[in-house]
Amino acid sequence: MPPTPPEERSVHGEQHHTRTVEQGSFCAARCSCGWAGPARRARERARADAARHIAR
Repeated sequence: MPPTPPEERSVHGEQHHTRTVEQGSFCAARCSCGWAGPARRARERARADAARHIAR
């Protein structure tokens, strides 16, 4: 499966670039600011974690 396209958002002048990464049978969201979401079995839940992160 191809990687999820990154999402971007500027917060307080800092650009956030989120993406999902595969870790064996798990998927996790990561951000350029250093934030990392929990490992999930469902890719859609990892994408939702990333969306919540950039919505803040």
